[in-house]
Amino acid sequence: MGDHYGTLGLQRGATKAEVKAAFRRHALRDHPDRHAHSDDPGARADAARRFRQASDAYHVLSDDRRRAEYDLRFRFSSAYGRTSSSTWASSSASSGYGYGHGHRGASSRRPPPGRGGTSVGYDWGLLLKAMTRRRFLLNLGFSSILLSGAAFLDGSILELWNMNNSGKSFEEAMESIEKVKTGKGDR
Repeated sequence: MGDHYGTLGLQRGATKAEVKAAFRRHALRDHPDRHAHSDDPGARADAARRFRQASDAYHVLSDDRRRAEYDLRFRFSSAYGRTSSSTWASSSASSGYGYGHGHRGASSRRPPPGRGGTSVGYDWGLLLKAMTRRRFLLNLGFSSILLSGAAFLDGSILELWNMNNSGKSFEEAMESIEKVKTGKGDR
């Protein structure tokens, strides 16, 4: 199996219109209904397989988010010597991207590629992508400001307490306040 771009016969920089036109060509040529009356069951199965591949490729390449994730996975998997098509083909078929899925928006989140699906490794590319988003960086900055402020206030409150109540603990101060209150109540 080739990659999604190869399936549709496209270059990596293809526009959405080119992706749509390429899928339309493949769909008209390989749609299972077009080969339903063929006497050769192998030809029908082959056409259905090609249509499913084209449908999967169109589903991924026509959506900007899925396409960016696919390109990112393709780049990282080819850097590590893996073929991206097998990862995407198996995961897209298992998550409802195949023929008849109706584009109902099945989740495109997948576990990191590994050997046999039992890998405990991380997809560092997706982690880096998530950590460099503006939303993440703003939240990180805001939480560090809040933590610094809390640490500063904690130290300041302790210093104020020590200045005003030299040598007394909180319990001793509360006892002295109670004594003053009861002393005023007696007068």
